[in-house]
Parts: sequence; structure tokens; C-alpha cells
Amino acid sequence: MYRERIEDLKKWKISNNRKPLIIRGARQVGKTWLMKEFGRTCYEKCAYINFDYNTRMEKLFDEDFDLDKILQGLKLESGVNIEPQNTLIILDEIQENPRALKALKYFCENANEYHIISAGSLLGVAIHQGNSFPVGKVNFLDLYPLSFFEFMEAIGKKDFLELIKKNDVGLLDVFSSKIREYLKLYYYIGGMPEVVNSYIQNDNLLEIREIQENLLDAYERDFSKHAPSNIVPRIRQLWNNIPTQLAKENKKFIYGLVREGARAREYEIALSWLIDCGLVYQINRVNTSKVPLSAYQDFNAFKLYLLDVGLLSAMSGVDAKTLLEGNAIFEEFKGSLTEQYVLCQLKQCTKLDVFYWTSDTGKAEVDFIVQIGKNNVPIEVKSEENLKAKSLKSFVEKYNTKVNVRTSMSDYRKEDWLINIPLYSIGNIENII
Repeated sequence: MYRERIEDLKKWKISNNRKPLIIRGARQVGKTWLMKEFGRTCYEKCAYINFDYNTRMEKLFDEDFDLDKILQGLKLESGVNIEPQNTLIILDEIQENPRALKALKYFCENANEYHIISAGSLLGVAIHQGNSFPVGKVNFLDLYPLSFFEFMEAIGKKDFLELIKKNDVGLLDVFSSKIREYLKLYYYIGGMPEVVNSYIQNDNLLEIREIQENLLDAYERDFSKHAPSNIVPRIRQLWNNIPTQLAKENKKFIYGLVREGARAREYEIALSWLIDCGLVYQINRVNTSKVPLSAYQDFNAFKLYLLDVGLLSAMSGVDAKTLLEGNAIFEEFKGSLTEQYVLCQLKQCTKLDVFYWTSDTGKAEVDFIVQIGKNNVPIEVKSEENLKAKSLKSFVEKYNTKVNVRTSMSDYRKEDWLINIPLYSIGNIENII
């Protein structure tokens, strides 16, 4: 299974500014597999150490930061003779050992010839709990579930993927109906590696839903196991309320829908926990189109999305027949599922910061807005081929933006003021524009 982030790891390996690398991402998005695959394909040797329930490593890092001693201990633990020029050192679940996390600073400063890569399912939480952290002494890489592009390659549709990446409009128009069927399938399956692998091996949609439900159960168990007990109920309330909020016409997150009379301050820590775990994306509002957008975001008005479109369809109880064939009951929820998909592709395929826009009156809303080069680019999301874009039109009239995008099930076309990008191509937005 090919992951595009391995290309970023190859660049890290040869970078003159290479520091110990931390991979961030939610549980089960493939961090361990990616690190091992990188070690297998790009190094002569790979020394893998897992810190989960590892008392030996606790003792090794419990004393002073004697790097020679630590390296000798890592050699003994992994069974690999570690040499700086040809060995990748993998420190997995490093959040379980805060002193190992701190030791990355000393590797950066005094032994940077060693190639060290680390990861942890709850690393974001550990970092924000005040544990010693080597600020400025590490590189970061974010890993997400498989994008639609990675999914297409995984299921053996690389030829179609090449058409999408080249934006070969002529051939895409011919085969768009076929690609749209794969897109609907991705809405159901999503990009969690275990789920995608199950589809490849067994092609059983019922089994896929069972795996997704098990993953969701595992996340909820993590709440109880790792979060402070006093905020666990609020974490669960937020988590389980996200599908309901996305199905509303006004997508701004409203705490009163979580619990009657609820206030933001009651849920701040719970929300931070979900974000730090990588389970939830928070997209903030802007009410202008000035550059840079990040300077004008409103942290009090935001939308929440899950990490994966397949998990959203599982949490919402959408069965395969409803999703793949469509029916009237599904119409209301289809828009939010499509929005979730688009946001995931922007996260997985680009490094763009994503916001959304509403007018001061709240009557007009543009689903997403990103900055590409010097241009702010509004993105209107349409789940079908309904091409009316009233909110987008009002945004363009107000700010006179040069590049404006509608993404829908319709084929690519460029009009005077608007580019329609097919939903299956939205991950290619930077190249298209």
C-alpha cells in the first residue's frame, strides 16, 4: 500500500536541516507501517523500539542523557548494530516515555548524524500536557488516513489516478462516471488503512463496516483510558455530536446542540483533547478575504469534522446500498458527507490552511476558503450536479476574487468567474489552479 508521505520522508533523509522527526497522527492511520516501510526501503538497517509497556526503556532513559549509553541500550533492545550512515532508528509510542521525547533535543544538538524517527498515537496530548518537549529541535510530519488518490492506487486504479493528476480533461470527461463510482465507494470505505486493506482482500462491505465500528469503539476506550476522568463524558458528548452538527444547514458548531444550556468553556479541554489526538479537525471562520487569512480567523466560530469520511458514514449509520445507490432519505446528509470528504482531501493532499467564510449577517456561507500563492480561493461544495452557487457569487461580488472554485459531481469546466473542479479531483486543486 503506497503512502505519499514516504516522499516527504525521503526528502527529510537527505535534508541539510534534518532533525529527529516526529510523525503525528491519530491511532491506526498507519504511522508504524510507514516508519517501518521507510526503514525497509531506504536504509540498510532499521532499529525498531516500541516504548509501550517497556520497562527496560524506562530505566534506560531514567538517568542522565548519556547518548553513548542510550545508543548502546537501543542496539541491545532492537538487536541491530546501529550505525549513523545506514541505520534508521524508530522510536514508536514515544509519548509513553517523556524523557525519551526530551532526549531528542540532545540527539539533535550532539548526535545529529543519527537518523531518528518517532511517533505515538496520543503524542499530541502528551506534548500539550506540559511534558518536557524539545521545541525547535525536531521536525514534524502529519499523517492522515489514505486520501482518495492513495485509495485509487491501493485498489489498482492507477491509470485513472494518472488522468486525475494530469487533469486530462478530455479523457476524464469520457470516464468520469466510472471514477464517480469509485468516489462513492470511498465515501463508504474511507481511508483508514485496515479498512482499505480489508476491501482489497475480501471486498466485503459488511466486514468493512464492522472494522470501522471496532475502530470507533477503540477511540472511545481511549477516552476512558487516557483522558482525565472528569472530562471523559464531555469528550464523548462532543465526539458523538459531530455527525448531527454537520447535518445541520448552519454548520457552525453550536454547544447548545451538544447539551441544552452548554457553554464553550465547559468543553474547551475536551475539544482540545480530541484535536490533539488527531481525531477531529477544527476549521475556523473568517469574515473577510484579506491576506493572510490566518490573521483574521475567529476562534469562537468554527466547524468540526472527523478525521475520515468513512468513519463519519459509519457513525451516522449510512448503509452501503443507501450510499452507493442513493435515495431520498439520504439527500439531507449527503451534503455534509461531501463536505467532510473535501476537507479531508485538502488536509491529506495539500499543506493549505483551511477556513470557512460567512457574511456578517450570516445569510451567506462559503464552505471553505484557502490561500494559494497570493490568492484567496473560495471553495463551494456541491454534493451532486446542482451548480447554483449563490453564496459563492455573493462572496466574489464582495471581494472581487480572481480564482473561485466550485467542486461538484460535474465535469471540469472553466467559466468567466468560476472553475468547476470535479469532486474526485479536489485533492489536485493546487496543480489545477
